[in-house]
Amino acid sequence: MEEVKKYTIGALVSNKSGVLTRISGLFARRGYNIESLSVCATEDPELSRMTIILNGEEYILYQLIKQMDKLEDVKKIGCANELDCVYRELALIKLSAPSEARRQIVEVTEIYKAKVVDLSPDTMILEITGAPEKLDAFVKVIEPYGILEMQRTGVTVLARGKHTLKDRDCYGDHIN
Repeated sequence: MEEVKKYTIGALVSNKSGVLTRISGLFARRGYNIESLSVCATEDPELSRMTIILNGEEYILYQLIKQMDKLEDVKKIGCANELDCVYRELALIKLSAPSEARRQIVEVTEIYKAKVVDLSPDTMILEITGAPEKLDAFVKVIEPYGILEMQRTGVTVLARGKHTLKDRDCYGDHIN
């Protein structure tokens, strides 16, 4: 049996209604759970960029990439090489913050280079950006203060260097 690993798929897709539904449906029909999904407009108003993080076996992953590549609205697609890419995520976290705990919370935010973006009599909202592992570590450290709500954007990724996803010739290459 093949090893189950985490993969990042990057795709440039048509920027129009229904594309996300068709692509996420493709994953659902094959029993894949998408761990993270980020979709946004690009420098080209005709295109959106999707970043999909999932766990699975390499063979099945490449079968999914081939299936996605057959969709009319998928213009370019590839599997990111994590060593050649920059990964970032944003999180907003609302904490219970009684006055006696605020100084400690601020000290933790400074260590992780997070920001306090809102303060009310009983709560604080913190903002943090960085690699997903950094956000995971931050969440673990602030959990004891009482997380009331949290929203994470999903991972975004770009290849280092001059190459872009638009440069790609086929789906079997890495995004780099």
